[in-house]
Amino acid sequence: MTIHYKEKTFFTSKDLALSVIGGRWKIAIIWCLLQQSPLRLSEIQRYLPDVNQRMLIRQLRELEDDQIITRVVYPVVPPKVEYQLSEIGLHLEPVVTAICDWGDSFRDFLKENPSETSVEEQ
Repeated sequence: MTIHYKEKTFFTSKDLALSVIGGRWKIAIIWCLLQQSPLRLSEIQRYLPDVNQRMLIRQLRELEDDQIITRVVYPVVPPKVEYQLSEIGLHLEPVVTAICDWGDSFRDFLKENPSETSVEEQ
């Protein structure tokens, strides 16, 4: 069975899922919106200070296009925009939590098993 989505063909639903949530910042953005929602762009940037605004907006647009998040624009000056997880986006909570928990476990593993490729925390 093949899945056609956005002019691409996926051979499994796993490939489709990774295409939607893959990306350097997407899991982190979803995590932020699971912690507190809705959030404005500047609030997401505070959670993720290492991402530049252009990349953050790009990743938000992709998540919105995939219907993982919703974007609400308020008709005020200056413009007010808020992001929150959609209903299908909320279903990612156990996935994102598991990934974050695994990251914590892997960090601890690296501390206990140092090698030349180990990462140092700052």
